[in-house]
Amino acid sequence: MSEITNGPIEADLKVDASGLKCPMPVIRAKKGITSVEVGQIVEILSTDPGSMADFKAWSRSTGHDLLSAEQDGEVFRFFIRRTK
Repeated sequence: MSEITNGPIEADLKVDASGLKCPMPVIRAKKGITSVEVGQIVEILSTDPGSMADFKAWSRSTGHDLLSAEQDGEVFRFFIRRTK
């Protein structure tokens, strides 16, 4: 994780992967991240309990910045900045 921020994050693209199981939330995120410009932010929503670990690992392996990872009830929300 390159950066964690405490303030509100504005997403350039929102990806709703709610109801999908692994690996689909990550596949949707990959598709979303390639559709935005470098430096832009993608917000991903997921209900898959494994997505917290999946997105941390995916961000490390791709080099994209995981700005925020949070859980609100059964919903996981991630903000990822495209770096390349």
